[in-house]
Amino acid sequence: MPYAHITGWGMAAPESIMTNDDLSKIVDTSDAWIRERTGIRERRIARENEFPSTLGVEASLRALKVANVRPTDLDLIICTSSSPEYIFPATACLIQDQLGASKAGAFDLLAACTGFIFAMNMAAQAIRSGSIKTALVVGTETLSRFVDWKDRNTCILFGDGAGAFVLQASERPGGVLSAVMHSDGSGGDSLSLPGGGSRYPATEATVHEGKHYIQMDGKAVFRFATRVMASATQEALDAAGLTIEEVRWIVPHQATSALLKRRHADSNCPWTVLS
Repeated sequence: MPYAHITGWGMAAPESIMTNDDLSKIVDTSDAWIRERTGIRERRIARENEFPSTLGVEASLRALKVANVRPTDLDLIICTSSSPEYIFPATACLIQDQLGASKAGAFDLLAACTGFIFAMNMAAQAIRSGSIKTALVVGTETLSRFVDWKDRNTCILFGDGAGAFVLQASERPGGVLSAVMHSDGSGGDSLSLPGGGSRYPATEATVHEGKHYIQMDGKAVFRFATRVMASATQEALDAAGLTIEEVRWIVPHQATSALLKRRHADSNCPWTVLS
């Protein structure tokens, strides 16, 4: 059975920066208030000519260069995004076309904050099954276009950017050792973007009601994340046959340093908090 190794990585971020001081001019907040609660100092904001596909292509080209892989060598492209360019065609197909990855299948995966983990696992499973040899996983967002800039509970958190991994088959043991995939749809109302789907398509009423903006219950999200992040980490370690003492880095996906510090205090895991 082949192993799935990460051989290339790349990222892209818009040049336009919105600082906390910039935000304080349009919403009732301050640099000190945001830093104290989130640790965030600034966020990148896509310009009019920047989209999930363009940011994704930029990150992908950098990942392909690191891996020394040509676009025509790709068998599969998975793009994960909560702000896809269109409902269809898939943003992955736009990236596939712009890269010239003529031999690759491409599809989008929508799993919100966990999307990149799900996509990585699916790509690794495809490689381990022997059905493909080389995959590109892309996470790309322009969430600033779905932010209500009058809602200080959400507008301080979200920005734009993209990241990409190349995964390749190898007989050498290692690579992606395990993945844990859990979902809890009962908390769907805690973080959502109601408008734009078939339940609330774009109408004058849905726009007026703000259904096309990100809606979040920050306290509920915080409580959920602090409950499950450490347990999921331990479960992934168990599946890989590793102990926590063998781990040098844990890199969680989370918007606030406050949550990471909470998890660091509540667990025996060697969380590294960067701010």
